[in-house]
Amino acid sequence: MKFVDEAIITVFAGNGGNGCISFRREKFIPLGGPDGGDGGNGGSIWLEADENLSTLIDFRHDRQFRAQHGQGGMGQQKFGKAGDDITIKVPVGTSVTNVATDEVIGDLTEHGARMLVATGGEGGKGNVHFKSSMTRAPRRAGNGLPGEERDIRLEMKLLADVGLLGFPNAGKSTFIRAVSSATPKVADYPFTTLYPNLGVVSVEAYRSFVIADIPGLIEGAADGAGLGSLFLRHVQRTRVLLHLVDMAPFDESISPAEQVRAIENELRKYDPGMLEKPRWLVLNKGDLLDDQERAERAAAIVKELDWKGPWFTVSAIGRDGTWPIMLKIQQFFDDEKHAALEAAEDIAEREAMKPR
Repeated sequence: MKFVDEAIITVFAGNGGNGCISFRREKFIPLGGPDGGDGGNGGSIWLEADENLSTLIDFRHDRQFRAQHGQGGMGQQKFGKAGDDITIKVPVGTSVTNVATDEVIGDLTEHGARMLVATGGEGGKGNVHFKSSMTRAPRRAGNGLPGEERDIRLEMKLLADVGLLGFPNAGKSTFIRAVSSATPKVADYPFTTLYPNLGVVSVEAYRSFVIADIPGLIEGAADGAGLGSLFLRHVQRTRVLLHLVDMAPFDESISPAEQVRAIENELRKYDPGMLEKPRWLVLNKGDLLDDQERAERAAAIVKELDWKGPWFTVSAIGRDGTWPIMLKIQQFFDDEKHAALEAAEDIAEREAMKPR
């Protein structure tokens, strides 16, 4: 299936039904008075996250969605039937933006989460509502209000715990194959990965996380160069970034350290907050160098970058050194969870100690 992670659709909520002008006319009941009922409300349009969907490909052809109009009111104070709502299923991780205002309406990050994107128009009041001591036979009723209509942009952002960054041919696809059951395409040419791949890393029972292989980034990605502008959004929700670097590149026109700085610059331009995420350096393709040269080159790269965070030397194709990184990531997540639980317990304890 072709990966589609962005779509623009138009939603039309239903119009409210008009109120009714009617008078009660029954035998033996003189001066029955007004009895026009209200119009029904128009149907609204909702989005609902569904974990069974993985792309937005369904919206390539179905781009317009119209909810049902409300029914007009009737005599004998009968209300018109409300229009049926429409629920549109989208993948979990979909971000919704109003195209006209560029305002983010919200995110659907959990299965079953719902979001109202267009509200149906309210039904008009029947003439029964307009009677008074001065107006015994009102000959007016309210018109139903139009439903909302808008263009909305759907953007799917992968819900992964770990994101792989790196230049094309850094070995990201090989790395995710080594540590998970994902099977992305691997080849010896740039831009092998044309869409993100997800893999589940299972450390042991009930201890696992999701890792995402993002298509290779190049300088200028944030401005539309290469494929990066399409997929940078997918690393926004990750908790840890693994920055893979080919430590023995065939093309030495740009050094490993310069590659790291180039991608850092693209992250900064796209979303400065990404640089605040925990980022670990993974020096890949160590199998192409002997032990001494590998150690010397790794030390030189780390020194040139003045790298303060964790760093590792691996051979993804030989799965050498990859699994210890996964164990450290799982421990990192476990420590985060433990700290969050302790903080919640401290807050609860302080709340309990407050005088009532």
